[in-house]
Amino acid sequence: MEDEPRGLLISPIKDGTVIDHIRAGAALTVLRMLGITSQTDEELSIATNVTSMTDEKEGKKDIVKVSNRELSKEEVDRIALISPHATINIIRNYIVVEKKGVETPKLLTGIIRCTNAGCITNANEPIKSVFEVTDEGLHCLYCDTVITTDIESHIT
Repeated sequence: MEDEPRGLLISPIKDGTVIDHIRAGAALTVLRMLGITSQTDEELSIATNVTSMTDEKEGKKDIVKVSNRELSKEEVDRIALISPHATINIIRNYIVVEKKGVETPKLLTGIIRCTNAGCITNANEPIKSVFEVTDEGLHCLYCDTVITTDIESHIT
């Protein structure tokens, strides 16, 4: 059986960011983490559960394109938590001018909400949460709580 011809699933963008190799099914979570809702003025392209063309064993992935926006370091750190193999492509005048993988930082400040209701970061105090990334999970440096599951639901 012949391979089916492939075309572009998503049209190119002139300027902005392409987030590629997002874990399959996580594109909408990435949009939520970036604060992009249905009320956005930003031009978006979203592809979910598409076949990865770069690595046969990788299987499926999601892709998000956001026109006229480059991501901050904090936004990239959030993406790394749910898709550690994602790549960030900066596009200018239809050309990829920068391509980099995401890296999970050692410390996460103000990105994760502590699950301990008694943690000082959940009180009415002007304190941002600080988590250390460990092999066991995310360790709150204020109350010693360790988050090991469902990390996505705790991202602020």
